[in-house]
Amino acid sequence: MQGLGIALKPEKGTTMFSSLGNIFSAVRKAQEMGGKMQEFNDQLRSQRITGTAGGGLVTVEANGLGDMLTLKIDPMLMERHDREMIEDLVPAAVNQAKEKAQQLHAAAMKEMVSDMNMPGLEDAISRFSPGGTVDVPETDDQTAHEEGGLEE
Repeated sequence: MQGLGIALKPEKGTTMFSSLGNIFSAVRKAQEMGGKMQEFNDQLRSQRITGTAGGGLVTVEANGLGDMLTLKIDPMLMERHDREMIEDLVPAAVNQAKEKAQQLHAAAMKEMVSDMNMPGLEDAISRFSPGGTVDVPETDDQTAHEEGGLEE
């Protein structure tokens, strides 16, 4: 069992009960982390971001998890029957919204792990964001709040 990382005898200076205490502490921390992850996902799901292309001819609204919620195409673009332009602008707007969602996700993850006291974890999290830095995109919720549209 030694090759599996399981010690049959407690290390010198520890008792079986202190080892069990460490295991229970680790399980408790894992449960707390699961609860934090649920809150984290709920928070991201409620945030709104937008991606635009063609100077606003195409607008995509997504949540902080990157789920596309709405797609708006300027009526003028539809009237011109410019299918090729629509086919170019829709993915561009979707990709912009997706990138903003990834940045929002990375910033929220960095904030969540900042109190975990694990050396190097914040740096590792920041590597998952586009460009390796965490810039928090402005959400529609923030914009509405700054313009007086949301109350706290």
